[in-house]
Amino acid sequence: MPEPAKATLYRVEQPMATSFDHPAKRRSTSDSLLLRLEVDGVTGLGECAPRAYVTGETSDSVAAALREAPLDAVFARLRAAEPAELLARLRESGVADTFGVRGAGNLLCLLETALLDLLGRRLGLGGTELVECRKVLTGTLPVSQVLDLSLDVEEFLDTRGPFHFVKVKAGSDIRRDAATVRAIRDRLGDKVPVMVDANMSWSAEEAAGHLAVLCDAGADWVEEPLSKGSWVELAELRARSGLRIMLDESVCTPEEAWRAVTFRACDAFNIRVAKNGGPIAAARLIALARAAGLAFQIGVQVAEVGPLINAGRALAFAHPEALTVEAGQWDRFFPEMVVSPRPVVDRTANTVAPAPGPGFGLELNERAAAWAVAHRTEGDPAWRPATPPTRPEVNA
Repeated sequence: MPEPAKATLYRVEQPMATSFDHPAKRRSTSDSLLLRLEVDGVTGLGECAPRAYVTGETSDSVAAALREAPLDAVFARLRAAEPAELLARLRESGVADTFGVRGAGNLLCLLETALLDLLGRRLGLGGTELVECRKVLTGTLPVSQVLDLSLDVEEFLDTRGPFHFVKVKAGSDIRRDAATVRAIRDRLGDKVPVMVDANMSWSAEEAAGHLAVLCDAGADWVEEPLSKGSWVELAELRARSGLRIMLDESVCTPEEAWRAVTFRACDAFNIRVAKNGGPIAAARLIALARAAGLAFQIGVQVAEVGPLINAGRALAFAHPEALTVEAGQWDRFFPEMVVSPRPVVDRTANTVAPAPGPGFGLELNERAAAWAVAHRTEGDPAWRPATPPTRPEVNA
């Protein structure tokens, strides 16, 4: 008889060395769920990062949904089918149909990343090969730089280059935002795209004027200018504006993506692994964007702590035609991490390389134990509380 399969859930609320501020949220700690599966001596590590203002999910709601998921059936499926067959089915049908798990995006992301990691370890495949059955791009990809509300524009320009694509988080004063865009244009010229992210903070009445001001200042794009799902108003705004519109919070599900296309509400999607239900689910939205003639960005959740970093990178290298790629700022937020080896961003060039495999190439280290919250053993339907050691303080 094989050893019983096991699952361990971690909730990582690690203090950040620097905060990140935007119109929808000020974040000073991470809030990720990590799931470690172990089946017949092979492990898989997954992550999700629920954000209530994006999908309506929280870490509590995802953890509660995970407790109801049929994990014994998942373990049995992993044992009964060949890994290559499961991977092909997962790419074709998704985690819900392949493993019989139903739920919202972050639950599916948590499971999909863990299962892909486990299958990658079994098959000896890296992240990009898991996400897409195609030749793996080698080399590096340039990444964008994000100016949030905690940082002055002059300090940003002095310390965060070289610049390939700049995103500016909007504030409460459109004149200040326009001055920020002008300062970036004065320093960087016309070749670097500049996008202003409103994070759903403008009303339909004021948005047209805001976009005109930003266009005059030299912006190229605006992201999520109106409240989520304002399809008619977005279409009208897009028709009147000189700026291209990217949607993020409005496009979490395939149904929302189709509405955006149907209403001609945007020029691009911001694709993020966690909000879109995992890297394979995210790849499907990229295919939809391409078919509709839209651009797309590979984005991140603020303060990802592990597999999401490398899963997003795998998605980016599978789709190098992205408008831009975000690498996140985990290296600035977390002097120490709960995974090893530490993912790398080349800050001298602002580029990233493919993450090493197999799977997403990460293991939990000794710091992770402090964040364990529950564990479950095959054959026992109950999740048992974990007793973690004292949690470490951030080393600022």
